[in-house]
Amino acid sequence: MSRIGKREISIPEKTEVIIDGNKVTVKGPLGELTREIRSEIKIKIENGIITMTPIDETVFVRSLWGTTSSHISNMIDGVNKPFEKKLIVEGVGFRADAKGKDLVMNLGFSHEVIIPIPADLTVTTEKNTITISGIDKERVGKFSADVRSNKKPEPYKGKGIRYSDEVVRRKQGKKTA
Repeated sequence: MSRIGKREISIPEKTEVIIDGNKVTVKGPLGELTREIRSEIKIKIENGIITMTPIDETVFVRSLWGTTSSHISNMIDGVNKPFEKKLIVEGVGFRADAKGKDLVMNLGFSHEVIIPIPADLTVTTEKNTITISGIDKERVGKFSADVRSNKKPEPYKGKGIRYSDEVVRRKQGKKTA
């Protein structure tokens, strides 16, 4: 049995959840999210509480049960309070700047790295910190991973782009005689 799948999800005020066949739509103060849900999971809304039950008891369906519950919970959280990821740019001469619809970064290459910002995300930069926020948790995580992949932190000096809560294991450098 899935502990996450068994959990009931309460719908907060100002939030509307609509189930149309296999499509779940969540509308809230910050926007609207829609997601296709597999037919193996039955979703029911009663008195502002969402419950999910699997149709059969196979291992695959039980794994879908918890995943579906997490997706719907994240959708409800996102339309009420945006998800946020912070990235730290570390290194001499390294910097990032949000210019219009692009994120422009100097990362020690011979050229600037320019990444287009998706329309549904908000990117702000301050000094050496990039803040990515949006209502869809997957889109925020994917875009922040794409930004980080341009210059991952290296273990000797710690230069690169890292998450604010990420710990970079440092290595000892070359020893001089």
